[in-house]
Amino acid sequence: MEEQNLTNFFRFEDLRIYNKSLDYYDWLINKVKDIDEFNRKILMVPFLDTAAKISIQIADGSAMPKTEFIEYLKYAKGLIRQCVVFTTMAQHNQIFTEQDVEQSRITLIEMTKMLGAMIVSFQRSAHKKNGRFKPKKEEATEEFSAVDLEFNY
Repeated sequence: MEEQNLTNFFRFEDLRIYNKSLDYYDWLINKVKDIDEFNRKILMVPFLDTAAKISIQIADGSAMPKTEFIEYLKYAKGLIRQCVVFTTMAQHNQIFTEQDVEQSRITLIEMTKMLGAMIVSFQRSAHKKNGRFKPKKEEATEEFSAVDLEFNY
């Protein structure tokens, strides 16, 4: 049997947005540890499921052609918006402090910008490839590393 380089087999693991979404999930896990059973089941379990799906969408989409990957990334952005709602709910139920809310929102904004930048980049490369490049006004984006675009999608 051939020996494979296991560290580079799943290329999505090199994406900064994928790793940031895992970090957000880990941060949420730490928030859930010390809350009562009722709030954990009613609010935080669905919150955790939604946060996990962000990473899953990025991983699943990375195996698709660029145009389909864009749809997965857009779905991940929708999941981020759901996490904003869960953040507000956690605040209203005194699960999150003001500092927790701020940290959650900052991270969710960063992830939204990163996904937006990837989507715009993939759309531009698809339009250039088809000879129909017309830049659109998109939301503000944050710079992301070259590894985020070096995939051969």
